[in-house]
Formats: sequence, C-alpha cells, structure tokens
Amino acid sequence: MGGREVLREVMTESKVSQSELSRMSGVRQPSISQFLSGRIEMSDEMLDRLLSCLGYRLEVVRRPVRVELDQSHLRSWRLHRQLATHLDTGVLDDWVPTIRRNVERLRHRVQGEPHVSNLGRWEVLVEQRDVPGLRRVMTGLDTDSVQMREVSPLGGLLPQSERAKVLAVVGR
Repeated sequence: MGGREVLREVMTESKVSQSELSRMSGVRQPSISQFLSGRIEMSDEMLDRLLSCLGYRLEVVRRPVRVELDQSHLRSWRLHRQLATHLDTGVLDDWVPTIRRNVERLRHRVQGEPHVSNLGRWEVLVEQRDVPGLRRVMTGLDTDSVQMREVSPLGGLLPQSERAKVLAVVGR
C-alpha cells in the first residue's frame, strides 16, 4: 500500500477531513489534497508527521530487492563497480588526463539529451574531484546512474586483467 492510500485510510478511519488535518499538522490543505490525488509525492518524514497527528506512526519495511539490468547495462555497471574499487583522490588525479581526452572524444560523438548533459555532469564531478559523487554514479542502480554510465568517460582506466575477469562473469 502506497503512502497516499495509507493516509487516506487513516483519515477515513479517524474521521478527520483534509482541513482538520491541515490545522493540526500545519501542512497546507492544498498540499494534502495534491498528495491524496497523486499530483505530488510526499516524503516518508512528511507522511509520518501527518500520521502522528492522527495517532499513528509510519512503519517502513526495508528489504533488498534485486535490480534486473539488461546485459549491456549489467556489463557497464560491473565494469564501473570494479573500477570504483581503485578510486581515491590520488588515483583520480592520475586518471584526469585520460578522462579529459575521453570527454573530448565523446563530445564529438554524443548527441541528444540526457547524454549531452550527462557528459557535462561527468566533467563537473571530475573537475571538482567529487570522489563520493563519482562512486554513486559508478555503482548506482537508479535510472540517473545507469544513464550517466551510458556516456562514461572512464573507458581505458580499468586494468585489462580485471576487465577480462569482469567480462568473463557477465559475458561479452
């Protein structure tokens, strides 16, 4: 059951209207209405705040869910994940010249959005030496990270022996 359904059910059970909940919580009534209608998403923190006004708490169950990637995205994720095991600020400094050459090469080949913007985002991450940000993109399974890796300028940095091992596991 989603947050919208949870709030609607508790409001009905508690016989509390949107306006009453707004007055109790300090959350504007139009925001509550938009959340209940699905026009906006509400954070778990905000939902918990609203539920607490009704005598409830939000319980979030965390469990791992395996993400299914197609062969190409799985291969890219595994290669980047392996490369991330080498990443630190000193190593990044060594990689920068190769990354810059790769960015220039990609700039002439990449077209369309989000690829052009993502290439620029790679540049910013590298220029700012944002190691945590780079790790998130290299190992993330969210749509944004997957799309960023589609225009990765990190090619040629993984030692060939490690690349071969990764490719042997995922298949070419």
